[in-house]
Amino acid sequence: MSYDFVVVGGGSAGATIASRLSEDPNVKVCLLEAGGGGRDMLIRAPIGVVAMMPGKPLKINNWAFETVPQPGLNGRRGYQPRGKALGGSSAINAMLYVRGQRQDYDGWADLGNEGWDWDSVLPYFKKAENNVRGAGETHGAGGPLQVSDQKAPRPISDAYIEASTQLQIRRTEDFNAGDNEGAGYWQTTIHHSPEKNGERCSAAAAYLFPVMDRRPNLTIITKAHATRIIFEGKRAVGVAYRQGKQDKDVRAGKEVILCGGAFQSPQLLQLSGVGRSQDITPHGIEMVHELEGVGQNLQDHLDFIMGYTTRDRDNLGLGLRAGMKLIGEILKWRRDGNSMVASSITECGSFFKTDPSLDRPDVQTHFVISIVDDHARKLHLGNGYSCHVCVLRPHSRGEVFLQSGDPLAAPGIDPRFLSDDRDLATLMKGAKMTRQVLEAPPMKQFAHKELFGIHDNMTDAEWEQNIRNRADTVYHPVGTCKMGVDDMAVVDPHLKVRGLEALRVADASVMPLVVSGNTNAPTIMIGEKCAEMIRAEHAA
Repeated sequence: MSYDFVVVGGGSAGATIASRLSEDPNVKVCLLEAGGGGRDMLIRAPIGVVAMMPGKPLKINNWAFETVPQPGLNGRRGYQPRGKALGGSSAINAMLYVRGQRQDYDGWADLGNEGWDWDSVLPYFKKAENNVRGAGETHGAGGPLQVSDQKAPRPISDAYIEASTQLQIRRTEDFNAGDNEGAGYWQTTIHHSPEKNGERCSAAAAYLFPVMDRRPNLTIITKAHATRIIFEGKRAVGVAYRQGKQDKDVRAGKEVILCGGAFQSPQLLQLSGVGRSQDITPHGIEMVHELEGVGQNLQDHLDFIMGYTTRDRDNLGLGLRAGMKLIGEILKWRRDGNSMVASSITECGSFFKTDPSLDRPDVQTHFVISIVDDHARKLHLGNGYSCHVCVLRPHSRGEVFLQSGDPLAAPGIDPRFLSDDRDLATLMKGAKMTRQVLEAPPMKQFAHKELFGIHDNMTDAEWEQNIRNRADTVYHPVGTCKMGVDDMAVVDPHLKVRGLEALRVADASVMPLVVSGNTNAPTIMIGEKCAEMIRAEHAA
């Protein structure tokens, strides 16, 4: 089959681009997605994240990748969950709507990426939004993406915010106006419309489900694992994919747009002969185009968790009594959308500076109304709470590489966590400051027992070993097909792959520097901006 545009990957950017391009009835768009349809109950119910995230015993809507052993993490393999369904990782994430700092985007522009500064990208954030707070200077209404306030936050979340203010972290009512410093409640990508109130709004639920049955020019093929880009010379003309046991292909008359994310976009380029020859030819793959930056520049937010048990049963717990309560909460959610089932579990958090001389926060916290241990792969009976602390602008850089020429094999992922000592220093300082918040009077009323071997009067050596033994990703990998004008750039500021024709990359992999916050909202913004650039170019 032949189409005008073939989009590979139905995640945060891919769903956005396929939907926007197919608004023109004269344009034929094909979207390939390796996973399923993205409509099952675990995706729709926000609390379903606790079942999908672990990747064990079943990989439910989750690629469940692992890294190579990390010397900085005492030789452990890191865990890298990624969404495998329409909606991509927006179908399995904690649904936080966070844009990052103004300086993040101005920094992209300073690297030569004209049109990617804060003032230039803000209209695309607003275009995407249907914010429950309505339209204004920094927010939008009427867009596809439902953005909600917390529906029924627990009292302990109020206490966390109050404790933060007692430690001179100011309270903020909006993390998304360009300056995210402070403590407060997260906005979330959860429906607030009456017919779907309390359901997750993935990128697929926002951009695809409302239109896919009434646009004959939009073809969506699920369970379709892209295996290589088809080239004629230096021009991308289609995509080969495997569906079940059959090898198939689709042709693109105008462009192929890769939206596989920070791991699988570079992998598909490498499988197609685009990248560094030393990474590709050993696997028996013929080179199409030498491009030094493919798979390089991997950045991710390294995360450290502290936790406590509590006698307060208002939190999400594990056990017979907690299970009985959850049944009631599910029934309430089905009835009106307002219950713990509609919680992102991560209700509040903060951004703060570990050094007051910094121009913006360098640490983010996520406060969780449950005990999270090893990505919820280790379970704790009873009730509790935990707090994630992550380094927002890491100095460590890693890579994504081919482990095999088999297109169905997992990519090699090496974040090289803590390979730069500055990241350890920032994470340790951020953890110590966060523990002060957790030990402040508003929080002490909830605490029963501290977990994970953390205690008063820990030495720096003890902090370091605890971090190296337990820290891991908070799920924000970026940068492996970076946008720029230097020799290591994979795409230019129009997201076109350098040196090739009719091929773009549009997802978190193009971020030259990771944003100071969660990455779903910025990736949707990238999709919105990419779609507009494509439409403008082909209308000319």
